[in-house]
Amino acid sequence: MRLTLPVPVVAAMLVAACAQDQPSARSARHEPSISISASGPLEPKPPRAPASYNSVNTSRPVVALTFDDGPHPELTPQLLDILRLNGIRATFYVIGRNVETYPEIARRIVSEGHEIANHTWSHPALTSVGASRLSQEIEKTSASIQRVTGRRPTNMRPPYGAINDRVRQAIFRDHGLDVIMWSCDPLDWKRPGAEVVRQRLVNGATPGGILLAHDIHPGTIEAIPGAIRDLKAKGYGFATVSQLLALKEDAAPPSVPAPVVPTQAAVR
Repeated sequence: MRLTLPVPVVAAMLVAACAQDQPSARSARHEPSISISASGPLEPKPPRAPASYNSVNTSRPVVALTFDDGPHPELTPQLLDILRLNGIRATFYVIGRNVETYPEIARRIVSEGHEIANHTWSHPALTSVGASRLSQEIEKTSASIQRVTGRRPTNMRPPYGAINDRVRQAIFRDHGLDVIMWSCDPLDWKRPGAEVVRQRLVNGATPGGILLAHDIHPGTIEAIPGAIRDLKAKGYGFATVSQLLALKEDAAPPSVPAPVVPTQAAVR
């Protein structure tokens, strides 16, 4: 016996089936806020040697929010919720052993469009360790991030900002990573309070700025919504560190004054 369903019923079944195939809001891709494409698409950049950055030379009003020392089992998910709500991509400088402990959070960082980067395996001051330990701290972390998230970091931040020429050159030569410092440090690790952290982040922002924070302190998480609101009100957009590096503009060559031609009256 052949069963024929009314057309409206069939249509409703097709709509329901298609809805099941749609990605959930949790897994949807999120575009950056204003962002970096406000003045047109980014031009492809030629390959370059690794370098060290405190900020990026750009005329666009864009900053990079960066967060160190996670993932944290409670605070990092809260921060990710805030960034999702505001449509912002950030960069997370993660500790390798924390990635191993909380792999699902590391995967969420990547799946929601953020950049994940290297902050060493156990957070030592790299200026105080030998060449073998330095290499292990960096490579073990990059390998863990790649295994857990499928992404290989392209830059790193030295713990405590401890860097010297020996460490910098080893990172460039042996690991091919950019060294990313910062242009604004709100000293949130001293726990001055959410309002102070917010003010310091907002007041310290400049075009191409790299803003430092830590997603392991409750006061920092509390400060971020207000900081984002105020930075947007000042006309700033947000990018990951790698996106910010893609905005780098060549410095203008120094102007050379035109030679002064003496007038006839000045000639003696």
